[in-house]
Parts: sequence; C-alpha cells; structure tokens
Amino acid sequence: MSRRCELTGKGPMTGNNVSHANNKTRRRFLPNLNDVTLQSETLGRGVKLRISASALRSVDHRGGLDAFLAKAKDEELSDNALKLKKEIAKAQAAQA
Repeated sequence: MSRRCELTGKGPMTGNNVSHANNKTRRRFLPNLNDVTLQSETLGRGVKLRISASALRSVDHRGGLDAFLAKAKDEELSDNALKLKKEIAKAQAAQA
C-alpha cells in the first residue's frame, strides 16, 4: 500500500535528522494518512479512501466529498478517486 493521499497526492518527503552535535542522517517525513469512509450525497453511499488529515479538513471546508472532487485537479487524484469523480459527475448530470 503506497503512502500517498488519494485526494491531494501528498507523499513522503526526505530530510535530515540533526543531532545535538549537528550530525546529519537521512530520514523520511511520512504524511499523516487515515482510512476514512466519506459520504457522497450524490451517490447516496459511503466511499472508503486513504487520505491525509489535512485533506480531511479540506473536504469539510469545501462542503463535502462531492464539492471537493468537483474542484480537484485530475493529476492529483488517485485512480480510485478519479473514477469516483467521474461517477459523481455522471450521477449529477442525470439528476439535472
């Protein structure tokens, strides 16, 4: 399982551990990923995703999963999230 957020594309970063004696060793900064089930109003069901904590706050701020995916760039989304975005857009077009 990759350590990448399905909605924002955040992944591991690299840097240094720096000791008190100023010795530097390489390390990885991993994103804070959580397995969550988000509700889609358009589809009327829950969707399981592995997203970062900051992405979860962004979803809440934008007004839910459907609104977040509508504004999200396709390059940042995972294959699973891109498929979900198209499914939601299709369902919204059918409702209108």
